[in-house]
Amino acid sequence: MRSLIATLALSLIACSSGRALALQRDHLTPQEADHVRDAQRIDKRIEVFIKAIDRRIEALQGQPQNASKKGQKEIEEWGEVKGTRADLIADIAGILDEAITNLDDAAERPPQKEFLPKALEKMAEAAKRYVAALRPLREQISDRRERESLEQAIEMAEQIIAAHQSHNGK
Repeated sequence: MRSLIATLALSLIACSSGRALALQRDHLTPQEADHVRDAQRIDKRIEVFIKAIDRRIEALQGQPQNASKKGQKEIEEWGEVKGTRADLIADIAGILDEAITNLDDAAERPPQKEFLPKALEKMAEAAKRYVAALRPLREQISDRRERESLEQAIEMAEQIIAAHQSHNGK
């Protein structure tokens, strides 16, 4: 568990320079932030972060949110994801940063520790999808700030995967 904490803490330090980019706007919709506050257990909170990132990946891939009744219901419950490609990538980096902070905090609190392995496994599986979705964007981005956010998001996702592998002795 200590190696998990050390790995995640290093990722926070490594990414602190990019935090200013992510803080320019809220990386969660108000409804998503409410879901985060409502999810007290770390595994449930990670599910919220995963859903929030998945929604931004879908937006990056051009999948319309409100194409169906289900999409409209989701917008009502989770808020509308909007912004430029740079905004969406910065949001993803910010959400990953928040997820790492929450995982790190849970490792220090006994009531949350029992849910940490499940939360880390879920986050690592999702992080693999995020790396696969974000890497191809490297070829499309020339703006320095957008590129920094992209690299930060990829790096944090890779660090989550590495922390999970380290935690499982792989």
